[in-house]
Amino acid sequence: MIAVKQAKELVNKNVSPLEIIDISVIDAQHSYLAEDIIAPVSIPLFDQSAMDGYAFRFEDIAQPLNIVDEIPAGDTRTANINSTEAVRIFTGSKVPASCDTIVMQELVELQDGKLVIKDEGLKFGGNIRLKGNQIIKGSVALKKGTAINAGAIGFLSTLGITSIKVHAQPKTVIIATGSELVKPGQELEEGQIYESNTVMLEAALNKKGIKPSIFVVEDNKEATSKMIAEALKNNALILLSGGISVGDYDFVKEALENNGVKEVFYKIKQKPGKPLYLGQTATSSIFALPGNPAAALNCFYEYVSMAINLMIGNPQIDLPVISLPISKNYNKKTGRANFLKATTDFKTVTPLEGQGSDALQAFSLANCLIYIPSEITAINQNGMVEVHLLPN
Repeated sequence: MIAVKQAKELVNKNVSPLEIIDISVIDAQHSYLAEDIIAPVSIPLFDQSAMDGYAFRFEDIAQPLNIVDEIPAGDTRTANINSTEAVRIFTGSKVPASCDTIVMQELVELQDGKLVIKDEGLKFGGNIRLKGNQIIKGSVALKKGTAINAGAIGFLSTLGITSIKVHAQPKTVIIATGSELVKPGQELEEGQIYESNTVMLEAALNKKGIKPSIFVVEDNKEATSKMIAEALKNNALILLSGGISVGDYDFVKEALENNGVKEVFYKIKQKPGKPLYLGQTATSSIFALPGNPAAALNCFYEYVSMAINLMIGNPQIDLPVISLPISKNYNKKTGRANFLKATTDFKTVTPLEGQGSDALQAFSLANCLIYIPSEITAINQNGMVEVHLLPN
């Protein structure tokens, strides 16, 4: 068995970014930029009105102004005004070069057909978004490694960019092993259980933008080996659930070896999730997760998620980590690190009841994991602990 730190180092060492592809900006959510984006234009493209109002020369602020024109958004004319003149203008409209200030429409009055400004706090240049105020043409708009979210998609579109380079998402398959497994919704017979790991792992993958294929295989050496052989043909990431221990009906490790998978590590000094396996081929990373659901999900968050982040070029490969005081005493045996399902209000952190490797109820309530290193056996109330924040 290896330590948690060593296991994470081996994941980092053995998993590499996937190929760089061109992708439409609108389809790029959950991806990370594989190169810097250089602004092809300035934003705004021109001096722009920040609101509906009137554009004028600031030196004329104390005088009644003649309204000589109207400039709606999108008007391409080159408008011009003279002294003691103003133009009606709207949010997003191009500001005439001869104007230097805009007053909002709520702070003016019309007296004898002329505009009288009532905004006592208005300053020179007010309510104008200057050309290049947000970004200047030729500068770095977004850096390599930036997450593509809704805001980034909107910003890239503002720049007129329609496609970007990102690392490909890993084509992924989930394989659950176990003759006792039955799909939820079907009738259970004596000795059978509902299969939950595939839907649980699918949900976790979906949050990272990955749509996996899913299969369930019975506890049979030949069937397991054949299923793995098929999965290795075209998947960059393979998640196996169950069958990785040393029982008489656990065939996963042998089936992986028979298919030429090179073992990176097997078994970690941790609870839950000791029987975690990572293997590699030239084109695939293979995680064999424990069959117990809470152990499997713990291993997904701490190791599989890390591998996916490496594949897609996410510079934040680990879960976010903070340090907080624990709300009650905690004792454990030495020899294995513990990951405790917990909740935090970011002032303190509280371990939940039901920490068994088979129990998912606590995971459904948890928003974090408390990491207790193997050498620590006791933590007193208000003692500081390492907290790993889970995805929302």
